Amino acid sequence: MSAPPDLPEIVTRALRMSLQHGYVMTSRTETGRLLATLAATRGGTMAECGTGCGVGAAWLRTGAPKSTRVLTAELDPELAHGVMEMFAADDIEVMHADWASLAEHAPFSLIFIDADSARHSPREEIVGMLETGGMIVIDDFTPSADWPPMDSGRVDQLRQEWLTDERFTSADVMVATDTSVLVAVKR
Repeated sequence: MSAPPDLPEIVTRALRMSLQHGYVMTSRTETGRLLATLAATRGGTMAECGTGCGVGAAWLRTGAPKSTRVLTAELDPELAHGVMEMFAADDIEVMHADWASLAEHAPFSLIFIDADSARHSPREEIVGMLETGGMIVIDDFTPSADWPPMDSGRVDQLRQEWLTDERFTSADVMVATDTSVLVAVKR
């Protein structure tokens, strides 16, 4: 069995920045590879809600066609400006703004957001930013073989809502033994 290919240089830079800022919880490589693969199927404009240190945006850019616009929003001014500098030559637009500010650039072909942010965001505003055929990718779920999906002994309401929303075709994809990603495509 061979080792996985090296990480893309842009992802390595974002991971390095994450470590410099003390963040050990970033988009995982397994999630990133899925994100890049999904981005490769998209055109138009993609958005990330919550840039952090730019790991998710870097994965989007590595998979997205060159003509695809990648936009990300971060509320923390230090992080936003640091990521702006890091991505200055990488065709990623970084906004120092709340994720809701992304709406002025909608509709999106793909929106990437973590589960914690999605739990605390108005769901219908996120849905409204997606184009027909667009997808939302939500990471950081605990895998669940049960129905309804469970997390820490409780029903995972967020995941259940996305998986049962008739406006979407959705799947919960386990990317590692301890994490899954929800992918929902707007009909």
